[in-house]
Amino acid sequence: MTPPLAVDIDGTLTDDRRRVDPRVFPVLREWDAPVVVATGKAFPYPVALCEFLGIPITVIAENGGVVAIEGDEVVFTGDPEGARAVADAYAAAGHGLGWGEPDFVNRWRETELAVSRDQPFDVLERVAEKEGLAVVDTGFAYHVKAPDVDKGQGLLAVAEALDREPSAFAAVGDSENDAAMFAVAGESYAVGNADETAKEAADTVLDERYVDGFLAATEAIRGE
Repeated sequence: MTPPLAVDIDGTLTDDRRRVDPRVFPVLREWDAPVVVATGKAFPYPVALCEFLGIPITVIAENGGVVAIEGDEVVFTGDPEGARAVADAYAAAGHGLGWGEPDFVNRWRETELAVSRDQPFDVLERVAEKEGLAVVDTGFAYHVKAPDVDKGQGLLAVAEALDREPSAFAAVGDSENDAAMFAVAGESYAVGNADETAKEAADTVLDERYVDGFLAATEAIRGE
């Protein structure tokens, strides 16, 4: 029996230039169980991916700050006011978010803040702590979020809504923000390009990198 699947986007469904590889389309579309797209990206991105794939909109976005279950229910658990306060304080300290204008990274973000990794981390962490928020490095950006919000909590919410045990899920990812999801899922796979936190948290670390790692993981999950 095919287990439900929770999968990251950047670094997992993509190549090393962050381009979604079309080889994942039939795999996700034909998966014989619920598919959860779990990402640090703003809410519209995973929704659009599900829409164009033609699969139910079941997503964990903004590192758990927004959860949607099969297009019927949307739950917000992040701290948008705190994130805005951090952005203001960071700007007052002389630093921008690093994306230029227009800022498409944060334009539709509803529960957290994403800062380019070429901006000073120590200053960001300091101002975030003053607002009671945490900073997680996804490998693509620094995400400022509520400390009790993560992909693991998002997966728990999805599992409950779908009347599944969290341990029934298989998870695939590549980054520090996937570690909490790995801890909740019954089986977890880190692709070869994953950071050390993700690798240490995963049940299986694959040799294959990026989308090749995802494809290898799905073969292992299905026992192929």
